[in-house]
Amino acid sequence: MADIIQLLPDHVANQIAAGEVVQRPASVVKELLENAIDAGADTIKLIIKDAGKTLVQVIDNGKGMSPTDARLSFERHATSKIKSAEDLFQLHTKGFRGEALASIAAIAHVELKTKQASNDVGNTLVIEGSHVVSQDVVVTPTGTSVAVKNLFFNIPARRNFLKSDTVELRHVVDEFYRVALAHPSISFVMYNNGSESFNLPISNYRQRIVNIFGNKTNEKLVPVDEDTEVLKISGFVGKPEFAKKSRGEQYFFVNDRFIKSAYLNHAIASAFEGLLKPGMHASYFLNLQVDPQSIDINIHPTKTEIKFDDEHTLYAILRAAVKHSLGQFNIAPVLDFERDPNLDTPYNYKETVISTPKVEVDRSFNPFNDASQPAVSSTQRSSHTSSFSRQEGHKSSSDWEGLYVGLESKSNESEADFSEVEFESEEETLSIFNGDHQVEQTHTTYQLHNKYIVSTIKSGMLIIDQFRAHQRVLYEEFLRNMTSREGVSQQLLFPLQLHFSPQDIDIVNQLKADLEHTGFVFSNVDEELVEITGVPVNVPESEVSIILEQLISDVEHEVPDSNFSATDLLAKSMAKSLAIKTGQSLQKDEQEHLVNKLFACKDPNVSPANRVTFVTMSVDELDKKFI
Repeated sequence: MADIIQLLPDHVANQIAAGEVVQRPASVVKELLENAIDAGADTIKLIIKDAGKTLVQVIDNGKGMSPTDARLSFERHATSKIKSAEDLFQLHTKGFRGEALASIAAIAHVELKTKQASNDVGNTLVIEGSHVVSQDVVVTPTGTSVAVKNLFFNIPARRNFLKSDTVELRHVVDEFYRVALAHPSISFVMYNNGSESFNLPISNYRQRIVNIFGNKTNEKLVPVDEDTEVLKISGFVGKPEFAKKSRGEQYFFVNDRFIKSAYLNHAIASAFEGLLKPGMHASYFLNLQVDPQSIDINIHPTKTEIKFDDEHTLYAILRAAVKHSLGQFNIAPVLDFERDPNLDTPYNYKETVISTPKVEVDRSFNPFNDASQPAVSSTQRSSHTSSFSRQEGHKSSSDWEGLYVGLESKSNESEADFSEVEFESEEETLSIFNGDHQVEQTHTTYQLHNKYIVSTIKSGMLIIDQFRAHQRVLYEEFLRNMTSREGVSQQLLFPLQLHFSPQDIDIVNQLKADLEHTGFVFSNVDEELVEITGVPVNVPESEVSIILEQLISDVEHEVPDSNFSATDLLAKSMAKSLAIKTGQSLQKDEQEHLVNKLFACKDPNVSPANRVTFVTMSVDELDKKFI
């Protein structure tokens, strides 16, 4: 029988490896930026066109490569980072697998220009789908320039799988953030479609955060600094009052490498326990320095997952360090066990003897005495206080009956006088349903566990999810306002000022026209500030910031389909933010109004997210339950 196992050609193996290493344009950005950092560059430029689908170019002023190294760098498992297996446990570079450039060259058109400082001229290399097209001498500055064009040109299915330019660009920016935050000692510049998006000069860590997320971020940061034998922590956490509903501003760096760790994230969340509202997430930018031998980063080609030798110790140290910083800067309440108790009492009263105050009461005072008796002045009453107290013991226990003598006759007289008084209009205190015309009130809806609305129908019973139903009602209402452009707005007494990062401001500008059709009125939108003077009539002022944050998050992470539109996304996001939440109690008329509104919708069966809004249970189904 013939042999059937054979070695795959290199270009096929590279395409297979590219499926893990290069998932989208952001993956190319990450690999090229990390290579530039490993080359010792202190100035790096990133050029993007069409969210990286057309061009991703990284230019650095590092040490460059020789002509031989330039050719060899595109071979699989060729790297300058490690030489032996022992080097895997002493990694001080970003890359070490030797797969990135080979994988990128297998699915794109790559043009490389590089030059070493000791050479007068450099070298250029053009590769298309793993095939070397040309290699020539070229005049170029010291350093390396890698241009990746037409990504996934030979894999149409993967190219069609890419999302819209807005979503892909957001992933590119996220990767740019992660690299730029980890290396504040390097200058980064990013160009998107010919315009400069970021220009980050060399600075300290705090200034790098402010340069990326805006000047308003400076007042939100609380420094964290802890140095132990196991772990060294430096960085910042956000104040609890600036927490967000999304997890966008959460960054862990281990040995200057961005990682994702749900376990360490839980340590931060536990440190903020009791300081955050439910559903809110604190921001943090933390650098962790650990012994390279105690971690394993060779878990996934993206190198964002790390295994630690002793995660429990790191968890405890991280939680304690964050909690200490919050208390040290008066963010969290602290208990002072060294408080001087003498400070509780004024100094002049420190030696004063404490005695029980004496209270004198006139127990013989009778408010029902005959008015003809002469009034006793307060002076006389105070002078006879002691005699009153002495006479009290000789009073008979039956004296209380005298207090009510004559009250019956006086009451009758007052009633007779009162009946002769005529009033201009009498107050009506009876119910409008009293008498023969009383209406029998019947409830057709009931609320179950503040989550479901139960109503009766001819065939049985109707159970409605109030949150999903209200989403459907608001969704169609917002869509109708935006398409007809007749959104009703209520003016605010004082303008509402909201601060966002420059990238979030770009999203607001994209959706500004649709937001105005729903009833929002913008008086000013600049690089970091949004000023609102009017909101839709059914939107409370306190919810505006939450709505916009949720909307920005939805735009960033939305997976668009063929029918994707900004108007539809905006309507869905606002409906989700403003809908009646689970656990909210509704009055009877509110329940009936919601039911009527739901069945007046064009598609009452499902929510905007295609979830079922109601279910029915017939009488026959109920009867079967009792068999």
